[in-house]
Amino acid sequence: MAELRTLVQKVRSKNAGPFWLTIDIFCGDAERYADVIKRLKTDAVSRLFQSNSQTLKRFDIADLHVIKFSLPRPAIQGDIHDRDMHGASWAALLAELDI
Repeated sequence: MAELRTLVQKVRSKNAGPFWLTIDIFCGDAERYADVIKRLKTDAVSRLFQSNSQTLKRFDIADLHVIKFSLPRPAIQGDIHDRDMHGASWAALLAELDI
């Protein structure tokens, strides 16, 4: 097992509107992309973010060597309970996931 960040070029997260977050995993090349695709399980990501696996969306984009996750924000952007207005901290959590 290894932390995701040691296997890829970059993990980035951002807003996808006031209700959704998006997290991109840039693998860099086809070999690393294939390795990460095999190792990274959607259920593990769902548990990490305490998100319902039915609402977590995964997109494997082979031509770009990118894996993308979209999930509902736990609080609407700008709400008093929103702890990350720009959605930037979610990438750090995923980057540390052992796969």
